[in-house]
Amino acid sequence: MKNRLAAALAALMMIFMTACGTGASSASAADEKTETLITAVPASAAESSVAVETETTDAEADTARVASVTTAANVSSDGAIDASELFTERDLLQTAALDEAVYTTLSSGEDVTITSSGVYVFSGTVTEVTILVDAGDEDKVQLVLDGVNITNSDFPCIYVKSADKVFVTTTDSENSLTVTGAFASHSETNTDAVVFSKDDLLLNGLGTLTVSSSDNGISGKDDLKITGGTLVIRASGHAIEANDSICIADGTITLTAGKDGLHAADDSDASTGYVYICGGTLTIQAVDDGIHAVTIAQIDGGEISISAAEGVESTWIQINGGEISISASDDAVNAASKTRAYTTCFEMNGGMLTVSVSAGDTDAIDSNGNLIINGGTLDITAQSAFDYDGSAQYNGGTIIVNGVQTNTITNQR
Repeated sequence: MKNRLAAALAALMMIFMTACGTGASSASAADEKTETLITAVPASAAESSVAVETETTDAEADTARVASVTTAANVSSDGAIDASELFTERDLLQTAALDEAVYTTLSSGEDVTITSSGVYVFSGTVTEVTILVDAGDEDKVQLVLDGVNITNSDFPCIYVKSADKVFVTTTDSENSLTVTGAFASHSETNTDAVVFSKDDLLLNGLGTLTVSSSDNGISGKDDLKITGGTLVIRASGHAIEANDSICIADGTITLTAGKDGLHAADDSDASTGYVYICGGTLTIQAVDDGIHAVTIAQIDGGEISISAAEGVESTWIQINGGEISISASDDAVNAASKTRAYTTCFEMNGGMLTVSVSAGDTDAIDSNGNLIINGGTLDITAQSAFDYDGSAQYNGGTIIVNGVQTNTITNQR
């Protein structure tokens, strides 16, 4: 038994290996940083279980005892976007499986590199630390933030260089990630966000994550999803951006942005870049657009409040549900031709949309193509209610313009 326990302890110690070197930060701070390489507990090391339990702290044990929490995704399959398979069961699970998790207390000036799939739990208040995911193309990595507070001067707090998919999950805790200065590049990569991911990224959990950025808040170069948790972002650039898509099923999300609140666009591919929302509570204050998508902006549910120059802008804007309130200094809703992949259109089939716009050359609903209202309630306060370049159809629903109900779609040219 002693030999087995000694072997188990030795196996556990192999999990944590520290190697000196330059972290993923600016050259001025490189000499002061080290890098910690973390690998997951081998599933085959059955004899290590005694040692692992012996070494587990009370806080880790409390975290492990949290029951599974799953949120629902009220997706539709017959909208502009078929959302029936957008969210997996694991996407909607707000708690991580911690039976083989690796626990790490962060230290200032020490970057952490993850090279394999697994669940990694982090805690600690530190400066100049980057959690770097450099795993295989088929590896799924889950980063569990359990009271993490990172402040960096010029590099992402979380940087996903390579993985199949990365989950950022909060426990029932307060967490904050901050970058205060101009972002430094990494090799040929122009990092420009506090959480910067080259691969699929999902945010969820039971706690709060506050992100403060001198540029973008969270950036995903593939698909980006949010299914739970409380997310507060203050960014001088875009609050949340992604190349392929931004999909939101649930969560309490507060965004303050110097550019767009939600921004889905790929500069090299105009056939992608959509936003899909089916739940959650979103409060967006943006200097430019509240929601910006190149191809489709589809809202099936949720409570959304936007204060921005323009509320929602996309080629095809489809509202099927939800309660949406927009206050805009320019057009509240702007269906603008940004791609040839879809016909430019504003379409409302359900939900409640309340919009108000400033006086001047502004429109409540502006479509550079068609305008279709099939259902729902549209409550407009504006000098110009509608402006469209194609055709207009009123097939049902309730339209209120400046307090007066109407079944006419006027056209302000």
